[in-house]
Amino acid sequence: MSRRYDCSGTSDRATGLREAASAVRCGELVVLPTDTVYGIGADAFNRKAVGDLLRAKGRGRHMPSPVLVGSPDALPDLVTAFSDQAWQLVRAFWPGGLTLVARHPPSLQWDLGDTHGTVAVRMPAHPVALDLLTETGPMAVSSANLTGQPSPQDCDAAQNMLGDSVSVYLDGGPTSAAVPSSIVDVTGKAPVLLRAGALSTEQLREVVPELQDSH
Repeated sequence: MSRRYDCSGTSDRATGLREAASAVRCGELVVLPTDTVYGIGADAFNRKAVGDLLRAKGRGRHMPSPVLVGSPDALPDLVTAFSDQAWQLVRAFWPGGLTLVARHPPSLQWDLGDTHGTVAVRMPAHPVALDLLTETGPMAVSSANLTGQPSPQDCDAAQNMLGDSVSVYLDGGPTSAAVPSSIVDVTGKAPVLLRAGALSTEQLREVVPELQDSH
């Protein structure tokens, strides 16, 4: 049976965060609000939990899960060959609606799906998400919807789709935007915009003028 906590109040929020962090450590799935849409999350280093996340969404390994972090300080342990341009984007837009695709060290013990040696990483600008990430460390987090369905902007929509496949739901109220994060690939010599979203091409080019568009 899933548990749901209203994170708009202090007491229920503290309990919900404690229960969600415990669930993540036990290899279970949680739903959490972010600054873009609601996400379904698991311990990024628990292979079974990440597999359960993909199955809950009806998603194959060819669509690996992104990773959310609570601070840029987590990056040195998760990525390698991170360029000066990538750090400029982090300083300008984190926390916020920017996902960066970077290479990860081959020695890293995780299995997010068929990533081909890369990881999509983001620091969200939502206090509930950041508080949870502070407790758990990096989490595999994907939009809390069934594949092919709209990404949920509230906890009800996420729970209606995912049901009891999720142990803990953290209800932070409606998210501020239905727009997903922008995705920039920073694995090459010049950053490449893979998906326009919360941040426009123009905003990104103010920081890295050499940004290329994949389309």
